[in-house]
Amino acid sequence: MKEVQEFLKECGVYYLATVKGDQPRVRPFGTAEIFENHLYIETGKKKEVFKQIETNPKVEICGFKDGKWIRVSGKLVLDDRVEAKKNMLDKNPELRNMYSEFDDNTAVLYFESGKAVISSFTEEPKFIEF
Repeated sequence: MKEVQEFLKECGVYYLATVKGDQPRVRPFGTAEIFENHLYIETGKKKEVFKQIETNPKVEICGFKDGKWIRVSGKLVLDDRVEAKKNMLDKNPELRNMYSEFDDNTAVLYFESGKAVISSFTEEPKFIEF
């Protein structure tokens, strides 16, 4: 899991795919933190992406760096605890001007049974389950 988190952080920006009805939706994200042995991301509950995750929590992430790419798939689970939100915001202080661990908007979500594959054109794929 640590390797997945580090790869995503090194990408700087990765892309999260959700589904709205039968239409895929993709947007840039940047948070990837480990807390209590889970990989977490963060968004706002007022955003369309959160509503899509509520409807269908199965998502996929794709990021690219140095000629390699990662695909991470799994089911996201909302963790509404203040401790989980605080951990995310403490590690990403630039988000504090938009979110707070005490507000009703901040959503931190973790991967349940996540799977990742790191690929390139020159190496065999590396599969990681977490």
